Amino acid sequence: MIDDAIRVLAGDCTVIAENGDREEYRGRVTTIVKPDNTVLVHDTDGYQPVAWLTRADSVSSDRTGDFTLVAKKDTQTLRIAAHEQDGFAHYPSSAAGTPIGTCPDCDGTLVRSSGVHCVGCGDEYGVPADATVREDQCDCDCGLPKMRVERGLAFNVCLDRGCESLDAAVKEAFDREWDCPEPDCDGDLRILRRGGLIAGCEHYPDCEIGFAVPAGVVDGECGCGLPTFETASGIRCLDATCDRALEGPLESDAAADD
Repeated sequence: MIDDAIRVLAGDCTVIAENGDREEYRGRVTTIVKPDNTVLVHDTDGYQPVAWLTRADSVSSDRTGDFTLVAKKDTQTLRIAAHEQDGFAHYPSSAAGTPIGTCPDCDGTLVRSSGVHCVGCGDEYGVPADATVREDQCDCDCGLPKMRVERGLAFNVCLDRGCESLDAAVKEAFDREWDCPEPDCDGDLRILRRGGLIAGCEHYPDCEIGFAVPAGVVDGECGCGLPTFETASGIRCLDATCDRALEGPLESDAAADD
């Protein structure tokens, strides 16, 4: 279920905003309290609130008689006291996003904002920022859409990582595929999750070599011996600090061995 709610308070109110100075207003206003404790007080004049407090540290309200509300953040205080109450209600809320499909659990609409969630039941799925949710007929057996994510190859996996793991797909394709570039280290690079997906030396912590796997497709070999990736911003080495991605493999090294 969706636990977040927007509170709406309306009536003839006195509004007092304090932040060193003190400002006081009186009128029929509507106060909106968002789930992140942002408080907005609106009247009929223009689009800007009469008063507001962004992401307050605390918001308390009292409905004894007519309502009062007090929001505080650091040295700022916003007080709203109703002389005559027109309304006081809670409404379910969620992030708004682009519709991408139907929830298999409740037939609600799946939308994508920072991740993917269902407007109906509130189920949430983490989605990489660069992922493309597929619109064609490639729904997973679980009923969820699949997403296309580039991590060395283009993978089509379920939105639900518990159903179909992107990490497992990348590991199957690239685990031990590349040698550790550290001199005198004979280790392979393993595909691991350390905050994000990395290619890290199997001999860690004795060898601390590790590289974030970029969003892109492997398209060749860097002059340093690591793979290059074709990304949205151009060709780059697995090692983001390497500037030899466009050199290709070193032919002089091979010639020296002849």
